Amino acid sequence: MNATKRLIAALLIASTTLMGLPLTAHAGIVSTDTTLTATVTDGNRDRVNTFLARSDVRQAMEARGVDSADALVRVQSMSDAEVAQVAGRIDQAPAGGDILGVLFTVFIVLLVTDILGLTKVFPFTRSVR
Repeated sequence: MNATKRLIAALLIASTTLMGLPLTAHAGIVSTDTTLTATVTDGNRDRVNTFLARSDVRQAMEARGVDSADALVRVQSMSDAEVAQVAGRIDQAPAGGDILGVLFTVFIVLLVTDILGLTKVFPFTRSVR
């Protein structure tokens, strides 16, 4: 019992001493370009997520063997440049018309990430890892 009390006392002394140490914060100026880029990136990601959440897009993906939930997870793991490319293709697609190009792009991105071993969506791929 005495050893337990000593251990607890030593831990309390150490934690109290460490709480008194000064913590430093690093601040910097955030440029307008950085803020605008973050806003545009979030908007592109939202646009792609909204597009993939549409019922006709989900049905088309499921007809090709792609789970819509996995596609949404993959969009979250895509880089900003990839999301911007897919969002640009959505904007270029005819209104209410041909979405085959966008679906093909999403399929290719999913296929590449599957082959790289980052995800496992397609049963016919083998990971390079």
